[in-house]
Amino acid sequence: MHEAMALDDPGLYFNRELSLLAFNRRVLEQALDPATPLLERVRFLTICSTNLDEFFEVRVASHRERAAFGAPQPGPDGRTSQATLKAISMEAHKLVDDQYKVLNDVLLPALEKEGIRLVRRTDWTEEERRWIHGYFRAEVQPILAPMGLDPAHPFPKILNKSLNFVVLVEGQDAFGRGSGIAIVQVPRVLPRVIQFPPEIGGRRDDYVMLSSVIHEHVEELFPGMTTAGCYQFRVTRDGDLWVDEEEVDDLLKALEGELPERKYAEAVRLEVTRRIPDSVASFLLEMFELEPDDLYRAHGPVNLHRLAALHELVDRPDLKYPSFVPRLEPAERGDALFEVVRKADVLLHHPYDSFLPVLELLRAAAADPNVLAIQQTLYRVGSDSPLVDALLDAARAGKEVTVVVELRARFDEAENIDLANRLQEVGAKVVYGIVGFKTHAKMLLIVRREDRELRRYVHLSTGNYHTDTARVYTDLGLLTANPRIAEDVHKVFLQLTGLGKVSEMNCVLQSPFNLQTRLIQLIDAEADNARAGKPARIVGKMNALTRPTVIQALYRASQAGVSIDLVVRGACCLRPAVPGVSDNIRVRSIVGRFLEHSRVFYFYAAGEELTYCSSADWMTRNLVRRVETCFPILVPELKSRVITEALDQSLADELQAWELRPDGMYLRVEPKSESPRSAQGSLMDQVSSEHAQADLEAAQRFGFDLEVGQGERIGDEPLRRKPKGKNGSFAENGRRRKKERAAAAAKKDGKSKKDH
Repeated sequence: MHEAMALDDPGLYFNRELSLLAFNRRVLEQALDPATPLLERVRFLTICSTNLDEFFEVRVASHRERAAFGAPQPGPDGRTSQATLKAISMEAHKLVDDQYKVLNDVLLPALEKEGIRLVRRTDWTEEERRWIHGYFRAEVQPILAPMGLDPAHPFPKILNKSLNFVVLVEGQDAFGRGSGIAIVQVPRVLPRVIQFPPEIGGRRDDYVMLSSVIHEHVEELFPGMTTAGCYQFRVTRDGDLWVDEEEVDDLLKALEGELPERKYAEAVRLEVTRRIPDSVASFLLEMFELEPDDLYRAHGPVNLHRLAALHELVDRPDLKYPSFVPRLEPAERGDALFEVVRKADVLLHHPYDSFLPVLELLRAAAADPNVLAIQQTLYRVGSDSPLVDALLDAARAGKEVTVVVELRARFDEAENIDLANRLQEVGAKVVYGIVGFKTHAKMLLIVRREDRELRRYVHLSTGNYHTDTARVYTDLGLLTANPRIAEDVHKVFLQLTGLGKVSEMNCVLQSPFNLQTRLIQLIDAEADNARAGKPARIVGKMNALTRPTVIQALYRASQAGVSIDLVVRGACCLRPAVPGVSDNIRVRSIVGRFLEHSRVFYFYAAGEELTYCSSADWMTRNLVRRVETCFPILVPELKSRVITEALDQSLADELQAWELRPDGMYLRVEPKSESPRSAQGSLMDQVSSEHAQADLEAAQRFGFDLEVGQGERIGDEPLRRKPKGKNGSFAENGRRRKKERAAAAAKKDGKSKKDH
């Protein structure tokens, strides 16, 4: 039956949105894992919540728009937008309910056992009540401006994802008004989690939510009136910006005009406290033009993300991930970095390798009189980026600085607009990419005069030029002076900044031109080898796999007998292990301390083992609607590192891996060995045991904070879960090395005194 299925049969494709919700459920599962440090489990809960926010802002909003226009075109899985929205509603409601069960039934009791309390109003002591009342009067009440609803005061504009209260008020005010309903909007300047002073109650880690403080004293906002009810609510809005790029003269100015409107765009979800009366919930739904399916009842704070503040407020290193020091290689700076890269390519595997060499290369280029030009793409760099500072310095020094700033990087538009303005003010050339195509490629090109010739130095990466995410996202970067790669990167920059036909590339693949075509050719070549009885293998690691043409090519390869392993962190529309179609395809997802972000594509290629790193996932947007690069790893030693560290380690993971089943369910991998491995833990162990002290000392010479702090984002398994091998965990290795250094120093000191 399955053998006769056409490869475009909807039964062979999972729904992209439901697959994304399944990923968020895997994130939530991390909050349930008792082997994860407790405060990291709280962070996983908040990450699941913020992921769901963005899911509604982007994915749900997109389907609502298509459904509103009656777009009948179904997706690869056969669902229309209307059907997808119904399925999303069912799964999202279950996920939200489970989030609050994890909070109330698991995490809050576990925190209380550790002496960390989120104190509810019903549990406040008289001393705590007095202090909270004083805090409300001094810090909160002066900032609040409640609004009673009447013909002169219509329902106010509600800011996207802000905390609000709908209050039922009884009686008449000084003007004889008595509509019965008021809205209290809570400004974002107020902290959502408030710590009790230690002298109040004698406990160090007692906290209260701002929502509880306001709820307790809301009647003081309506003097002389009686409040019959007070209920939290929060609305999520469409997060997309609409700009007709072909009609506007200046994309930057057009986006600047649109940004304020996004805060009040069309509503897509309403969250309310679970005790809100149905009549009040219906009133709010009507105000936001939403349907009952768009209502989500919260058994706790309507914004779980705010609980992430506990991670910073609670000083308990034992409840967070241990810090570690990434490898710093090459440990050179200034002109010496150019010499290192000129002699040999350098592979950087973040966060196990520090991002510092990239930053130092750019700083060196800015200061080096022999550097004539710098070209770079910027997608997400963050505020106060040291890379931007280096580009500003280079432009001030009179170098030819050209920066391709992607203004449409969703939710980073405002920062990128500010970045573009700052660069232009110092004389850098700033372009915004290509109309209709987001520039997602990660490229840096430095042109340097050496003797009588110009040499190009290049950095290519799978991730963003963001110094913070480089510490918590797994990404791969290549520093090279290879003339063939450098020429290809130069050609891509010519496309982005000027006009011209597509140039023939030496070895770098590029979307939207030849990347998809070449990927399918490589997949088909493996299929041909398998049919000829030759060894054939494909391994791919990426964030998402949704492109039907690529999925169909993988199905054909599986049918031919190619062994295929895919590590797909997020959405995967491919259905594995379908008899006669995908028998030879295995899909897994890894959710750990670090966000798995690297894209690596491996093809056995009759023993040539072609290995590529890319900024592109196997998605339609990456392969068709974006400017992306996919670069080969040509040096055998570096290729071996990529295969081992990024692919083999991921496929051997038995602690943080999940396997995708044919029915769409993800099952956590059960350890089969006595010493199960974690990909991220193994790499941290390796880095710590080989390089930590020397790299930390080198980083100090650079004046750079190299250490990855405790629990700095997305969270991996705690290494204590990993059974101790011969060498122990990276924390134990660090302690052992410290003792060894101290002993060696003492021995050396004794010997030198004797010689003296």
